[in-house]
Formats: sequence, structure tokens, C-alpha cells
Amino acid sequence: MNASQTQAGQATTHVSTLLVKDLMTTRVLTIRMDETVETAKAMFDDKRFHHLVVMDKVAVVGVVSDRDILKVLSPFIGGNMEQPRDRTTLERHIHQIMTRTLVTIDPNETARAAAQKMQRERVSCLPVVDEKMSLLGLVTIRDFLRLAARQP
Repeated sequence: MNASQTQAGQATTHVSTLLVKDLMTTRVLTIRMDETVETAKAMFDDKRFHHLVVMDKVAVVGVVSDRDILKVLSPFIGGNMEQPRDRTTLERHIHQIMTRTLVTIDPNETARAAAQKMQRERVSCLPVVDEKMSLLGLVTIRDFLRLAARQP
């Protein structure tokens, strides 16, 4: 058995040669900049994803994580001590809380380059975009966990 095969005989791909387009998730949830925190919260609760890519028409302009939502939500929402001011946190717009320093990657970069970029930039996901900033997919830490789990 050679080094690029598992015991089951299936070929494995090394992180240094695997391309982002072969690692990325293509089912990506998106949200518009003018949507509310309440809408994003509902999407996270319903779909069990950790990132929403923020779009301005067809271009990627930011990212919102479930942690970003938790940071701005009042802990009293839905509880006995909820006040009207607590509900106003749900009315904020996504553009007010999204990460605007966008870190993206090209689909033809290697998985290793993506991992290094995520580590260097301290981000948990990278939107995969083309030259027009159109969304093609998303690479997250979970994609790397899936990759590691496949390795012999």
C-alpha cells in the first residue's frame, strides 16, 4: 500500500495539495446587510450553522458569526426580566454588527494556504470568492476537522 492510500484502498489527499474548491462547503447561508439581528438569530437557530455571509446584491461584503449575534443580544430576551430596550437589540441591522474586514480566499488556493490564512488572520471561516467577489463557497474550521478525520 502506498502512502497516498488508506487501508480501504481509497486515495487520500494531503492538505498541501488539496484545493479550497475541493474542501469548501457550497451550501452557504447568506443574509443582506439591511436584515435584522432577529432574522440572523432565527437563521442560526433554525439551520444550526455558525456563519452567515453578508451580501450586497451579488458581492460578498462581510461575515456574521453566531458569536457576533450572542455578543449583541441582551441576555434578558425571552425571560421574565425582559425590558423593551432588550428587544431593541434584535432590531439592529446586520451591517451594524458584521465583520467588515473581509478575509477571503480563491477556490484554486491550497487547503494549507487557507489554514495558514485563517490562523494568521484569526478568523474561523473564509468566504471563497471569484474575482468579482461573487460567493462560491465557504471554508470553515469544521471543513478542516472533516479532512483530518478522513486521514489515515
